[in-house]
Amino acid sequence: MREGRPHWWGHRERLRERFLRAGAKGLQDYELLELLLSYAIPRKDVKPQAKELLRRFGSLAGVMDASPEEVQEVKGIGPRAATLLRLAKEMGEVYLGERMRGVDVLSSPSRVVDFCLFRLKGEGEEKFMVIYLNVKNEVMDYEVIQEGTVDRSVVYPRRVAEKALRRKAASVIVVHNHPSGHPDPSPEDRRITRELVEALRPLEIRLLDHIIVGKRGYFSFREKGIL
Repeated sequence: MREGRPHWWGHRERLRERFLRAGAKGLQDYELLELLLSYAIPRKDVKPQAKELLRRFGSLAGVMDASPEEVQEVKGIGPRAATLLRLAKEMGEVYLGERMRGVDVLSSPSRVVDFCLFRLKGEGEEKFMVIYLNVKNEVMDYEVIQEGTVDRSVVYPRRVAEKALRRKAASVIVVHNHPSGHPDPSPEDRRITRELVEALRPLEIRLLDHIIVGKRGYFSFREKGIL
């Protein structure tokens, strides 16, 4: 170690080198978080903060899903580090969203599922998202059209139909999350699915799938043979 450098300097350099050699799989979760935080807090050992974030939020996903205000409750995490964590998650969402565009969802359904899980898993309130597809079942665009309470999301099938028609979509996939954790559909989810099918049918727009995201995975109406 060069004279004047702190004791953690060499450790940080080794983390960076291991990441460049092996990627994320070459580091433990706290080390990934430590390396990321080092770019926002370059003059301090951030291993304690990385471990405390994981302890408090339960997992790396839990840390990334936490709000900037929540992560700043950890001593040593300021606005710069909180912004970097938020930026990392948002860039991941943009990346997965771009990879999903133009993809035939019937031949590559995992890309849509991965995006939906990344986008909605861990959200504290229900959100209802629509993915618009062309005649080749390729993703054209997506948007969150409804944000509800933690108990339920009021979905207007007519609104989905109008937006799909405006986008010239041939079919749609609707996605919403269950903040309570379990992805199994409720009676209301099944009712909404039927109403969406009926609202879209006169427009010759197909409801290709209804995906429910929970903390423990997802439920696909299409995969279960319901659609």
